[in-house]
Amino acid sequence: MRKKLLAEALGTFVLVGALCGTGVASARLGEMGVGLTGIGLSAGFTLALVFYVFAPASGAHVNPAVSAGAWMERRIGTKQMVWYTLAQVLGAVLAGLAFFLILTLQPGFQPLEFAANGYGRHSPGGFPATAVFAVEALQTFVFVLVFLRVTQPEVSRWFAALAIGFAYSASHFVTFALSGTSLNPARSTGTALFAEGWAVNQLWLFWLAPIVGGLAAGWACRVLFGGNSD
Repeated sequence: MRKKLLAEALGTFVLVGALCGTGVASARLGEMGVGLTGIGLSAGFTLALVFYVFAPASGAHVNPAVSAGAWMERRIGTKQMVWYTLAQVLGAVLAGLAFFLILTLQPGFQPLEFAANGYGRHSPGGFPATAVFAVEALQTFVFVLVFLRVTQPEVSRWFAALAIGFAYSASHFVTFALSGTSLNPARSTGTALFAEGWAVNQLWLFWLAPIVGGLAAGWACRVLFGGNSD
């Protein structure tokens, strides 16, 4: 279990570090930033690589919503889900802290939104909490469903990594204008703690909505495909 938890923490650290670095840089560089396309592709490429590297050690969930889905599908037990979630949050917070410390080296640095997720006036498109909750839950459902289906034993790891990366990029394109794209409570926590105070106040939604979506995906896999008896 120790090796699995280390893999989950390190994998989440790499993923959130890439998301944080890309998101913060784009926001501060304006027209010189990579924009939504760059953020979405960076997220997908990074997750594909993280999955390919860490899947043999832990399954490379790197996301509490994925672990919740795997638990609902009966792929993992309650204890493993809880420990995975703690490791993922730790990795995400350390990634946020690392980039926060790096960025403080810039004279006059202010954290501002720090790539945090938000609703209302903190939504990129000004969308209310109900719309943000709906799109986060729905798109997390789709992403976790893809993850659970392509991580079956008969599917090759390289194909699974490719499919997961594509799904993650597509999810960014769908959700970014509404929420800044969470789909991952650990990712939201790792950035919210170092942003302005509003981000922590709105963090509840970016735990609840992805977890609901992940659980629904796990339930759908059990009903449609028979789940997993492990």
